[in-house]
Amino acid sequence: MQFLDEHDVHRLYPVEAAIDLMAEAMRRYSAGQVNQPLRTILRPPHESGLLGTMPCHVAGDDHAGFGLKAMVLKPENPARGLDLHIGVVMVFDPDTGRPLAVMDAGAITATRTAAVSAVATDVLAPPDAGDLAVLGSGVQGRSHLRALAVVRKLRRVRVWSRTRAHAEDYRAWAEGLGIDVEVAPDVRSALDGADLVCTTTAARTPIVEAGWVAPGAHLNVVGGSFADARELSSETVARAAVFVDSRESAAAESGDLRAPLAEGLIGADHVRAELGEVLLGRHPGRERPDDTTLYKSLGLAVQDVMSGFYVARAALEEAS
Repeated sequence: MQFLDEHDVHRLYPVEAAIDLMAEAMRRYSAGQVNQPLRTILRPPHESGLLGTMPCHVAGDDHAGFGLKAMVLKPENPARGLDLHIGVVMVFDPDTGRPLAVMDAGAITATRTAAVSAVATDVLAPPDAGDLAVLGSGVQGRSHLRALAVVRKLRRVRVWSRTRAHAEDYRAWAEGLGIDVEVAPDVRSALDGADLVCTTTAARTPIVEAGWVAPGAHLNVVGGSFADARELSSETVARAAVFVDSRESAAAESGDLRAPLAEGLIGADHVRAELGEVLLGRHPGRERPDDTTLYKSLGLAVQDVMSGFYVARAALEEAS
């Protein structure tokens, strides 16, 4: 059995490969080739953290079989200089069932989440979109900049963070990629005129108001991945053409969608399609140039498991 740390995962799993693989993962999910329950969340009393487990079986010729992700979320970790999410992805040999590899889940999550947002951007955003606002300067804010630069020519990038120093660090990091980034003083300034938006924060209450989003923009909404967390106001969601990774997950786990539904601003049919349905040609995606499209990312076990098989096999090829 292979044990692969975060450095191994980042080396073996380039974002370009992840984008292609995650498009296939979403197609398989919406085509019914994936068997996975909703993730299980364990929140012990008097414990600040939680444990999430995500088992899955993927059918298909490649990157298929049994696997799972197990992650612990510890709110205190960023202050310790550690990732908020700590865990492992495990995949099993499709023929024998023997454990094939265990690898760092944080690195898998960082790459696969941004890669799926890049897929959503590629099929939903205007073809000439290139004015990017990134809300949040952490791991996902950085991985999303890398991934979106693959699918769109970025002509302007702005970042906002609750902590100005973190945003300045992000700007300096992006310089190393050859990308100029402006630090925005507030969310509204960051969104002004942006036709691409990535929200990657740990916000519990909305930080984005409807009137701040440019007509025709595309939003990748990545934070707020629990039923009690939100990044967008209810009106923002109500005005948008909403696409999701999974209808089942969105209905059960997305605070950004559950809140406006409870308020009566949207109906149960407000989600237009799963991303996989757009990729399969079952839904046209963006229908008008002035549509505000919104991709709500919650993360699916199929994304982790197919990523895990890719990394495990890349490691075997490297060693041979």
